[in-house]
Amino acid sequence: MEKHPLWRRLLAEGLGSAFLAAVVIGSGIAAQQLSPGDPGLELLENAVATGSGLFAIILMFGPISGAHINPVVSVVDAAFGGLSWWDAAAYLPTQVAGCTLGAIVANVMFAVSAVSVSTKHRASGPHFLSEVVATLGLLLVIFALARTGRSRSAPAALGAYIGAAYFFTSSTSFANPAITVGRMFSNTFAGVAPSSAPTFIAAQIVGAALAVVVIKVLYPTLTPAEAADIIVPHAEATSTNGTVVPANTALAKEAP
Repeated sequence: MEKHPLWRRLLAEGLGSAFLAAVVIGSGIAAQQLSPGDPGLELLENAVATGSGLFAIILMFGPISGAHINPVVSVVDAAFGGLSWWDAAAYLPTQVAGCTLGAIVANVMFAVSAVSVSTKHRASGPHFLSEVVATLGLLLVIFALARTGRSRSAPAALGAYIGAAYFFTSSTSFANPAITVGRMFSNTFAGVAPSSAPTFIAAQIVGAALAVVVIKVLYPTLTPAEAADIIVPHAEATSTNGTVVPANTALAKEAP
């Protein structure tokens, strides 16, 4: 499968990240307006919209960039050779910028201030643990599917996982440093105070580091070609000996 040029992949990552932030924040604002005073229903509405939106966003942009739309996904992919470190370094600021833009667009769509810094404090020990668990689980889903040739199921699996994690984690599962930054710019139901964001991002980094260890233990023969298949097969990967391997070759493989 031909690898798309970097500028096209960055455009896909930026747009995908913007749509993700717009879905998360926009559905949070809508839930708050439609179900005032009922936080359980508000969270349910936010979770369903986010899980469904993530499914669609991955289908839209996955064939171009893989639809990482998450810095920890790109970094862990680079650690396994599915993405070059240079490309990962380019993906990260694009994802953050996209999520920030998406947050601003969501605010404007609901006639609130384009930029309104959140005052919603979330940082606590349970929230930190929740973000570690949420990020670890997210990455395990992604790489397990890639290693076993089931990446085509990733859009549905990731939408379902994030929707569920809204409820089984006390943090409502951000699991994404870029969306954490984007949420700071909306003082709404889905926002997070800037003072709480470092705690969330630190936990997400810890979760990503744990994921690398666990993936290596569970799937010790994971290849760069299989890593390049994460989320949606979209590009070519370079093997450890420097040869180019088509990313979709892993689809024909069975797990050991």
